[in-house]
Amino acid sequence: MGEALPPEAHGAALCTLPGMGPARLVAVARAWPDLAEAWGRVLDGRIADEPTVAAALGRSARDLRGRGRPQARRIEPGEVLDRHRSAGGVSASRGAAYPEALAGDVEPPVVLFHRGRPDVLAGPRVAVVGTRDCTGYGRQLARRLGRDLAVAGVRVVSGLALGIDGAAHEGALRVEGGGPPVAVVGSGLDVVYPRAHGALWAQVEETGVVLSEAPLGAAPERWRFPSRNRVVAALADVVVVVESPRRGGSLHTVDAALERDVPVLAVPGPVTSPTSAGCNQLLADAVAGVARDAGDVLSLLGLSQAAVARGGADPRPSPTPDQAAVLDAFGWQPAVLEQLAVRTALGLGTVAEALHALEAAGWVAASGGWYERVARPDR
Repeated sequence: MGEALPPEAHGAALCTLPGMGPARLVAVARAWPDLAEAWGRVLDGRIADEPTVAAALGRSARDLRGRGRPQARRIEPGEVLDRHRSAGGVSASRGAAYPEALAGDVEPPVVLFHRGRPDVLAGPRVAVVGTRDCTGYGRQLARRLGRDLAVAGVRVVSGLALGIDGAAHEGALRVEGGGPPVAVVGSGLDVVYPRAHGALWAQVEETGVVLSEAPLGAAPERWRFPSRNRVVAALADVVVVVESPRRGGSLHTVDAALERDVPVLAVPGPVTSPTSAGCNQLLADAVAGVARDAGDVLSLLGLSQAAVARGGADPRPSPTPDQAAVLDAFGWQPAVLEQLAVRTALGLGTVAEALHALEAAGWVAASGGWYERVARPDR
């Protein structure tokens, strides 16, 4: 008689079945904590005999009884486990190697795949989330938050999405020897998404860890991301929303955090900016506290800001008097060249030259003829 397979073997095999997403797999694991028994029920065509499982599976129950059953009979759980171990690693909620940070969650991932170093989860963790369609100001602030939190040894957790998520990890990766980054993605670990973040994904994997509930080869289907967001919230000691519209996906992470009693902070933004409408609403509803900088986050964690003061100095060159006058003329709202020339009483040529230098130094961002201030000279 062969040696019994570990729970992650049957868990990984269950993940590969049609329609078996994270929520459905949680229902299966609650009905049959022994995942080997759950797998046996798939092979026997009895996976939907339990009413709670049938309700969770919905139409997929018929698929699992039909085409899913012969497909399952062609799957060897041991081979599935070996393939995922070769690609990085896998743990199951009933297994010894499962991350302690998720073990007590209200809806822990039944199976978690990883690439990188899962041991980096031991330490303070802050999720920095926000919209993909962020402003230059939001991107710059997310980078700064990621950098300053990493300087203090905090693990920056995010979803590797475009916009705020990626910017936070970019900032964290600027800190040599700082808190390692943690990413939770909505695709198989061999399916890099978004493709534009291929290099960033590789850097996070090399210095920290990339996690997923999806098996190898799984596409980044839309339904996977709300589940991904709940894992981001479950890993976090604090969730920080940098920019979010009223119906932004990052608010799903906020809901998951509140369900878990994880404190939420939000960065206030201009009341006329749609990208800050969600953050401002969280603050108005007293759902979130104010996050002005990393100091507010570290204070909530009970950590000192001394490390940030030592290591988080801004490397930008100081602006010249003309450049400082142009910066002061923004007032944190986007402006065009002609507006800035009127406000500063400087010539168009002088303002254009100042803007070019300020953009190169990282003080402003340009887009479609508009300029936006993204940093303060006193930082």
